Amino acid sequence: MPAIYLRSAQQQDMAAILQIIHEAKVFLKAAGNPQWQDGHPNQDYIQADIDQHNGYVLMHNYQVVGYSALVFAPDPSYAHLKNGTWQNADAPYAVIHRTAISAQYRGQKLSKFLFSNLLSLGIAQKYHNFRIDTHAVNQPMQHLIADFGFQKRGQVLVTDKIDPLRDAFELNL
Repeated sequence: MPAIYLRSAQQQDMAAILQIIHEAKVFLKAAGNPQWQDGHPNQDYIQADIDQHNGYVLMHNYQVVGYSALVFAPDPSYAHLKNGTWQNADAPYAVIHRTAISAQYRGQKLSKFLFSNLLSLGIAQKYHNFRIDTHAVNQPMQHLIADFGFQKRGQVLVTDKIDPLRDAFELNL
């Protein structure tokens, strides 16, 4: 039986993570999604995630097959929610960013395993509020986060040179 698990991203994972991010950018572009088409996330983002202990890799038989960042700090982009309100505006929250699964493993429900583990990590750190944003046309991500009970709360502006408007979601456990 294959071993599937989540662990902290390390420097030696960089090439695999960047390949997965590249594959995700190609997938998003093919779907007509402008998200991640302005050059980010790039190596600098991933390096910062690793340095700040926010990066996590999904492993399958000792191979990196997915990546995500789980950040235990307020996101400046979430300070100004448009067209809505956060349910728990003043409660501490963790943010899920930069989620991608290898093209070789897409469609195998590994993103659900990844999210389940990220939420468990957050709960272990005493966080019960989670936030995430994605582009309005990113239906695969919206479907995934809906499966976990995230609710759309409004829109935020992120750092993106092409289209900075993102739908913002919140999960309160």
